Amino acid sequence: MVDASAVSQYGEGIHAFAKVRPQRDIRAPARELVLSGAFRRFPPSLPPVGIALVGPGLVGRLVLEQFAAPALRAHFRIISISNSRYTIFDDQSGASSGETTYERLLEALPPSSRAPSGKATETSIHELAPAELVDALAKRAKQSGSHIILVDCTASDALPRVYAKALLAGLSVVTPNKVAPAGPQELYQPIAEAQQSAGAGLFYCEGACGAGLPVLSTLADLVRTDDEIIKIEAVLSGTLSYILNRFSPVQGPRTGGPALRFSEIVRSAHRDGHTEPHPAEDLSGRDVARKLTILARFSEPSTSTAATPATGHVLDLPDGAASVSTQSLIPEQLVDVRDPNAFVDGLAEHDAHFERVRSAAQAAGRVLRYAGVLDIERGTIECALQQFAPDHPFASLSGSHLSLAIFTKRYKDRPLVIQGPGYPVEVTASAVVADAIRVAERYGHSFGL
Repeated sequence: MVDASAVSQYGEGIHAFAKVRPQRDIRAPARELVLSGAFRRFPPSLPPVGIALVGPGLVGRLVLEQFAAPALRAHFRIISISNSRYTIFDDQSGASSGETTYERLLEALPPSSRAPSGKATETSIHELAPAELVDALAKRAKQSGSHIILVDCTASDALPRVYAKALLAGLSVVTPNKVAPAGPQELYQPIAEAQQSAGAGLFYCEGACGAGLPVLSTLADLVRTDDEIIKIEAVLSGTLSYILNRFSPVQGPRTGGPALRFSEIVRSAHRDGHTEPHPAEDLSGRDVARKLTILARFSEPSTSTAATPATGHVLDLPDGAASVSTQSLIPEQLVDVRDPNAFVDGLAEHDAHFERVRSAAQAAGRVLRYAGVLDIERGTIECALQQFAPDHPFASLSGSHLSLAIFTKRYKDRPLVIQGPGYPVEVTASAVVADAIRVAERYGHSFGL
């Protein structure tokens, strides 16, 4: 268990010293400017950057929608959309930049479960393995002279295995997928090393850690300016934040009635869509471990100018997130329950256990939060349910809000704090689009910021 007493010492000072508010971060202004048309005064002199999106699900469709904003159409062009089986290319090379192509492509893209209909006359549909998709995109980039960004909005491990190949082929990769940056060393290391090669593309994954909050970009700026990351303490799960903020509020149990039972809160969170399809995925703590692994890898100084995992090792994490000490909130008797509704029903039998944990925290004058701690000086990394004093920044969180406290050589006594919502998915989509804007800027596009 991590000792939270040291964290509570900075109390109110952390808010007064350096809080990065989500509405003032690098993401929110980009989204506002995109939708307001503030970029229109700066027409690009370069061909549009090609966007090859894989995974047109919830986040992917929001990403496509944001790219369709009038102010971005002159800078980006959707050249392909892929699901788990098919890739559809936009072959209307002469189409005006004012056209919205993604809806036409999505309509013509066959579901992965059935064969192509043969209706699309102005598009090209192919069955391509990930490596074949990279080859096809690299060929198109060479022929067109345009830079291409591979945007991976999937949660699978298929595409991450060819990230390094894509980068070495000159493609950039933007993704909220945690598989590679939080995966085994053998998977993420080639991506970091590819960044050191001449002519390699850029890799950004801001949306993989902290939804739309400027977490990885902030770490990258710190280490590139020769600061040293000492310690990071973080509430990284919007779902666990939502559950525990209701279960263990600063003001204590609700007045006028009994305190909410743990199973009741999880049930309502699951019903209202605040959890994964199976809430055990949230209660396992694995998502927090993945995000903490990404933070660890991005805390190492790197020679890369992209937000990319370093080639060095802050901590020994050969198995990625699986190497992180992680406390699960799943009762042992429910570990193998596959049906999510049966799982939630079974939680009710363990409410007494969670009530004892809450009562112990209340007796100490504290609240419960699930937090991850990366202590580079001590060489430790762990995720656990912890107690925090009422004046601690984590205690004052509400809803699904996330919070990170970054201690560095410069921010040693009063850390840099980043706080903001853990969802909706629109903020993750905006992080993906903002990363694409960063890539386009690196390749010469001016957005007038």
